[in-house]
Amino acid sequence: MQITVEREITMRLVVSPERGVDVPTRLRYRSEDPYAVHVTFHTNSPVPVNWTFARELLMEGVVRATGRGDVRVRPADVDGRPVISLELTSPDGDALLQAPAEPLSAWLEHTLRAVPAGAEMERLGLEEGLTALLAEGNTGRNADGNADGNADGNAERNGGPGGDQGIEDSLAEG
Repeated sequence: MQITVEREITMRLVVSPERGVDVPTRLRYRSEDPYAVHVTFHTNSPVPVNWTFARELLMEGVVRATGRGDVRVRPADVDGRPVISLELTSPDGDALLQAPAEPLSAWLEHTLRAVPAGAEMERLGLEEGLTALLAEGNTGRNADGNADGNADGNAERNGGPGGDQGIEDSLAEG
């Protein structure tokens, strides 16, 4: 079952130390993409601004400063209110946004209920896919039930170039 956790919040775009602009923001987490959080900023432009980064970065940034490169997250206090500062860097420019800590943290908790930290790999289904692929290789049959993937069911007997049969040939054909 796929789970999506969304929340609308208002972040503050810091324009200068004494001035900021409210930015409606959508936070989105999808269990089929368990390592990522998706943030959409609804600015005054016709197209919203989308950022995707690691959920783990946001989880750590709620309690201590973290990140390097394009995304940095840290807890802060603005006028006596706890906020989470999000510093974004791109070729188009830099932005400092501040989210109220409580709704952001509550949303993050909901994502952790959907997919607990450390369980992300299980949600990707890589183990099942790899098991199925290996089982297919052990039976000599592919998903179509054919020995080599040929529609007529005739198996390739001479392998790849030069007639050498090897694992590369069976994987390439599957």
